Amino acid sequence: MSGTAKDGIVETIKTVIYALLIAGVFRTLFYQPFWIPSGSMKDTLLIGDFLFVNKMAYGYSKYSCPFAICPISGRIFASEPERGDVVVFRHPANGSDFIKRLVGLPGDTVQMKDGILWLNGQPVPQEDAGMFEEIKEPQGSQRNIPQCANDPIGIGGQCLKERRTETLPNGVSHDVLNIRNGAADNTPVYTVPEDHYFFLGDNRDNSQDSRFALPNGVGYLPSEYLIGRADRIMFSSAGRSLFFFWTWRGDRFFKAVE
Repeated sequence: MSGTAKDGIVETIKTVIYALLIAGVFRTLFYQPFWIPSGSMKDTLLIGDFLFVNKMAYGYSKYSCPFAICPISGRIFASEPERGDVVVFRHPANGSDFIKRLVGLPGDTVQMKDGILWLNGQPVPQEDAGMFEEIKEPQGSQRNIPQCANDPIGIGGQCLKERRTETLPNGVSHDVLNIRNGAADNTPVYTVPEDHYFFLGDNRDNSQDSRFALPNGVGYLPSEYLIGRADRIMFSSAGRSLFFFWTWRGDRFFKAVE
């Protein structure tokens, strides 16, 4: 092999290494890609939505790095999340990344009564927003079957859920879905500890969140497990793969997360 050819191979390897390092720094410090795998945040987020998580929003901890390898104790450059933020965080028990809505801040009391969220002793108002409709069929790469308020219905049938618009005390409004009257619609009063947060899924009857203790639920989440804020959907596919272009949801491209 000639010296010129060897030099070309070396330069190619160096270019690849530099590109990987730049991508790693970008992912660690600025934005992390996240693909929605489940229906716990419908109808705000649908299975197959692809977004970038703003990692600058809350500062950095060791969980800001892949495999939690950042040599950071606590959080640095920390900023407090706001009630109503849609947040990606590291699950304390299983190490996977979760996405839920922040409803309870440190010191808050949180309770569910008959499916209504209560914060600090006051009900959070809801207004009727019609029905959420989707086809009952396998969704996403995991082929999850949606739960329906009008079950039992067969595959291919119209799956319905009651939708209401909830407005948090700071004015943030978002839709929540109701499938059934379940045990998690009525809870004890939770008091959020200092430096912890309380999360709910918008699809309230299909979400493992802070209403449920570890290891299956989230419980009170320590602040060091925060990764970032979901701000905007970049791309969305209703199929098993993003390469199935006929399943792309064009109306969700660059859609703000509210």
